Amino acid sequence: QVQLVESGGGLVQAGGSLRLSCAASGRTFSSNAVGWFRQTPGAEREFVAAITWSGGRISYGDSVKGRFTISRDNAKNTVYLQMNSLKPEDTAVYYCAVTRGSFYYRTPLTSSEYNYWGQGTQVTVSS
Repeated sequence: QVQLVESGGGLVQAGGSLRLSCAASGRTFSSNAVGWFRQTPGAEREFVAAITWSGGRISYGDSVKGRFTISRDNAKNTVYLQMNSLKPEDTAVYYCAVTRGSFYYRTPLTSSEYNYWGQGTQVTVSS
């Protein structure tokens, strides 16, 4: 059974930074992709960033390009999302997700391609 635990959310002023962590356990991750999504009430989950576990391919959503950085520590089975220059519109619950299948040459961009999800962590950016 795969477990994902997000941490690092909180309240920050606009222009500030936060780093989210997603710790995975329960199986060996050697070829899966990991993604971050966010969701606000009444809205669909929005793609934020994704990284392949072994190949290092990375993608970002248009709204976070240049401000957010995704990275991974394979030894710790942990993926990070460094969020800089935060804006009030970044306020959301952030979820990490992992694919069951292997991704080497592209990062999955839609939530339906991910199979395991964390419980989410709230990020609130005040103006």
